[in-house]
Amino acid sequence: MRLALLALSLCPTLAFAAGSADPAPPKPTATTQTCADGLVFDLATKTCLPPEESTNDDNARLNDVRELAYAGRYADALRVLDTMQDQTDDMVITYRGFATRKSGDMAGGMAFYAKALAVNPDNLLTRSYMGQALVEQGADDGALAQLTEIRMRGGRGTWAETSLANAIATGVTYTH
Repeated sequence: MRLALLALSLCPTLAFAAGSADPAPPKPTATTQTCADGLVFDLATKTCLPPEESTNDDNARLNDVRELAYAGRYADALRVLDTMQDQTDDMVITYRGFATRKSGDMAGGMAFYAKALAVNPDNLLTRSYMGQALVEQGADDGALAQLTEIRMRGGRGTWAETSLANAIATGVTYTH
């Protein structure tokens, strides 16, 4: 079945990394290169601060979350998410699901994905991450259902579609 799914994933697509217009993993910044664990680089003060003291806006915080998650620092990513202004935002919930899942709590991650989709059923990134979690659980039928939803909701050619199709085909999921 994986070979057939690989053929599905080889259609020409434009891959974009989650939360970014760049298909590459997040570039390391001072948050992961200079700051000690538990701290983020504050753009205004040019210092490393606890996330609760940072003056970064939510967009910069989401960038920190993505970078920290890619670096495998899921607890730090969750701590930054705790400082986000709108905890009901579907992207905040999605990233919370991702960091929770990658921390080893699959059920918790899936619950956050379901919550994010209840807020915004068209969140393609959530559907991709949920599908990748289903791949990790060996539930390829569920992952294919999420891939179909992504495509039906206008997600052809997006990072969400490409990453999920590749995960289904190869069994390898993404860290960003």
